[in-house]
Amino acid sequence: MTRSTSIGRRTLLKAALASSGGVALAVSSGLEAPAIAAPRISRTLAKDLAVPWGVAFLPSGNALVGERDSGDVHVVRRGGGRTRVGNLDVFSQLSAGGEGGLLGLALHPEFRSNRWVYAYLSTRNDNRIVRARFVDGVLGQRHRVLAGIPMSGHHNGGGLTFGPDGLLYASTGDAEDSSRAQSRSSLGGKVLRLTPQGDMPQGNPFGNYTWSMGHRNVEGITFDSRGTLWASEFGEKQADELNRIVPGANYGWPQVEGGDGRGGYRDPLAQWSPTSTCSPAGVAAANGRAWLGALRGQCVFSVRLRGPNAGTIGKHFAGRFGRIRQVAKALDGSLWITTSNRDGRGSPGADDDKVIRVALG
Repeated sequence: MTRSTSIGRRTLLKAALASSGGVALAVSSGLEAPAIAAPRISRTLAKDLAVPWGVAFLPSGNALVGERDSGDVHVVRRGGGRTRVGNLDVFSQLSAGGEGGLLGLALHPEFRSNRWVYAYLSTRNDNRIVRARFVDGVLGQRHRVLAGIPMSGHHNGGGLTFGPDGLLYASTGDAEDSSRAQSRSSLGGKVLRLTPQGDMPQGNPFGNYTWSMGHRNVEGITFDSRGTLWASEFGEKQADELNRIVPGANYGWPQVEGGDGRGGYRDPLAQWSPTSTCSPAGVAAANGRAWLGALRGQCVFSVRLRGPNAGTIGKHFAGRFGRIRQVAKALDGSLWITTSNRDGRGSPGADDDKVIRVALG
């Protein structure tokens, strides 16, 4: 990204904000969104859950889905229905209005042979990454992969994904201490890169687990079909972000929220201002766009990732399901979204929370 591109994008952002009541509808060349096939609701796959957060797709097309506050893990079937298959014994802070618990889930790239499931979860002392084998429909005992990630009532991060390089990427929050985001020695406020066993791989830019830094709270992290890493990030009050994650880059928190033009920090591809319009949680990449679950925005946002209209934002299902937590791309190309109305900040109905299948055109 050149400086002139950043400046131009910031100028367009101001115009977009003025015409959209605060949501940046376009942050690239031109304010008119390109025509896209509207996503459509296919069916509700599971309901009566409590804050379903992590989603990891099994080779069958079914998915493991974790409940943030109970630590329960369910198999949600691609045709609908669910079965509880285990519990990962988390420390939940829901009663205090917190954000800890069972967060991201991911499968080892060689899951068919080794059966390893990875989870990001909260204990009483830290956030950590663990793994457990899923054999014969039962999730086994957990094993530590990486401990010592800062934990607090809020800003616990929690995203997990494996990259094309076979390594594990994890997104962490600053755990309510913004200085951690700018400290290269802290695991907080970072995107981390590690081996499946929890070792530090060669090629990390700072000689430790840090892949990128300067993050406030990243819950969503995903690779697109070209191997580019994307992450959603909660701002404090000024701007939420969708960032392309580049090794060694600094994304500016707490010095800056959103883009800073010539300020020297890495600018987001798209941003939402104020943060009450979005609060982006999970993110998936499909059909040339990132798809983000919006908690306070109570919708799914899409962002064009490349081309002359890169950064253009669309809004889908506004107010239909309440708070949207996770968005995950299924093996058949659809999206699965989860609601988060029982997290202490929503308005749950009788059968919330849900897992919902979304078909893409």
